[in-house]
Amino acid sequence: MAAKDDVEVLQVAGHEVPISSPGKVYFSERGDTKLDLARYYLAVEEPFMAATQGRPLLLQRFPNGAEGSSFFQKRVAPTKAAPWITTTEVSTPNGTTSQALVAVDMAHVLWAVNQGCLGFHVWPTTAADPVHADELRIDLDPSPGVEWAEVCEAARGAKALFDELGIEAHPKTTGNRGIHVYARLEPRWDSNAVRSAAVAFARELERRRPELVTAAWWKEERGERVFVDYNQNAPHKTIFGAWCVRANPHAQVSTPFDWEELDTLEPRALTLATVPERVRANGDPWGGMSGDRQSLEPLLELHERDMAAGLMDAAWPPQYPKMPNEPPRVAPSRARKVDED
Repeated sequence: MAAKDDVEVLQVAGHEVPISSPGKVYFSERGDTKLDLARYYLAVEEPFMAATQGRPLLLQRFPNGAEGSSFFQKRVAPTKAAPWITTTEVSTPNGTTSQALVAVDMAHVLWAVNQGCLGFHVWPTTAADPVHADELRIDLDPSPGVEWAEVCEAARGAKALFDELGIEAHPKTTGNRGIHVYARLEPRWDSNAVRSAAVAFARELERRRPELVTAAWWKEERGERVFVDYNQNAPHKTIFGAWCVRANPHAQVSTPFDWEELDTLEPRALTLATVPERVRANGDPWGGMSGDRQSLEPLLELHERDMAAGLMDAAWPPQYPKMPNEPPRVAPSRARKVDED
């Protein structure tokens, strides 16, 4: 590596990647800098690339560090300084297309870090096969008032259901208050089918633990429960990636872990400073996941059972077109008020 005019040049994957203003503090709690962030990603290169390589990325850029303002960048193009940048076409729910960065190698990742990107929001498809979503992502999102112990209990229920269905699933912290559970899929289904499977999973988990878990889309119906956000699997939806650093003062990392760790895990302790040593000591908890592809059929059978029983589709996010068999897009309290009037 070389330094010149307050630029640190890293030799990564056959490319020179400049890190400008390397000493700029990005995370105030420990004073971690932009260069520390770049070095973090290099330290977790193997597991990060195993989880993310070949996938399009949505960049959330923080020009002034984790506690500053941010903006999302989907459109990326090669530059004179980096003509090797690889992109692929992605689209939004309304059909607008753009060229997104592809996680080809760590040079692409550090190029984005130099643009002020802390972590990455990752597509459930690869650039090589944009038709098939090869990840089911179960987002256990705690409502206000829900404690970490309750999120862990919901995760145990999720694992038990996956085990019962014969689907191998792997957890990670979200880098905030929740847990994501992933299943790497055979590349046979599109995002609509994967979302249907996620809806079925959320509803079945709620049936089993209604006091703890909810599939209710409307916040007013959730109460103090863990929301299973099935819409994280909607077409064109990204989710915060494994091994990525969150925009908070202590640089918390969305960290994969083993199920056996669930009772002792302290998410806030999983940071840019601590996770590299964890990887060196314990390896990749998701190691082998890419080669062990799962079938979605057991969950699609649950979905078909629910549809045959007369259930409607679950609500979609507001930016999506109206979908077949979708309930009205109006909060229940508002619908009751209209009926009363």
